[in-house]
Amino acid sequence: MTTFPVRIAVQLQPQHADYATIRRALAEAEDMGVDVAFNWDHFYPLYGEPDGKHFECWTMLAAWAEQTTRVEIGALVSCNSYRNPELLADMARTVDHISDGRLILGIGSGWFERDYAEYGYEFGTAGGRLDDLAKSLPRIEERWAKLNPAPTRKIPVLIGGGGEKKTLRLVARHADLWHSFSDLETLKRKSAVLDKWCSEIGRDSSQIERSVGAPEGEPAEVGPAYLEAGATLFTVGLTGPTYDLSGLKKWITWRDSL
Repeated sequence: MTTFPVRIAVQLQPQHADYATIRRALAEAEDMGVDVAFNWDHFYPLYGEPDGKHFECWTMLAAWAEQTTRVEIGALVSCNSYRNPELLADMARTVDHISDGRLILGIGSGWFERDYAEYGYEFGTAGGRLDDLAKSLPRIEERWAKLNPAPTRKIPVLIGGGGEKKTLRLVARHADLWHSFSDLETLKRKSAVLDKWCSEIGRDSSQIERSVGAPEGEPAEVGPAYLEAGATLFTVGLTGPTYDLSGLKKWITWRDSL
């Protein structure tokens, strides 16, 4: 069994809402006792009105770092394609300092083609984007070692995705947290693949925290099986124009009952 505590996160998807509403939802979630607050790294809504309101990820994280005092913050996840890795490392280090050491660097290879087309990035192929991520992660780590001042702590790296040949190998080598939107059986299978990659490079796989999207259903009914499968960080995704925190409250209540 893992030694990680059970934690509850919220993903405040920065779409279809005024920023004042996002700010309010973040304050309410922190007051409620959530452990982590995520946004996401896109330029357009992922669902609903495709040209609806939307805000940029890292500018928002800097604001969240000032607004909050306790929760960890991060992107679920930041797209590797959108920023030079040295720049991203410096941005993360800066938000780490603004937040007094509460940033999680969530990162993935990218997938939303409209972001690429509208903002002038080369979309390429899924395999090529994963290869780029593999090149970027060591560069991010190397830049952190050179920055002055250094990060306040070893910034936790969260890698999102479930590709068994490339993504999970990167998780084994570079990540402190692995996030997937897997159902229970998929989580078990992919977690075993991650264990295999860790074994191949000589890493203790129990060092990697397993993170999942909170499954549908009552937490007390669906949560225990995920805990048994190794997941300890459960993320409740919420979208604008309003953010209904009632489901998040149920997950926090369940966490507190354990």
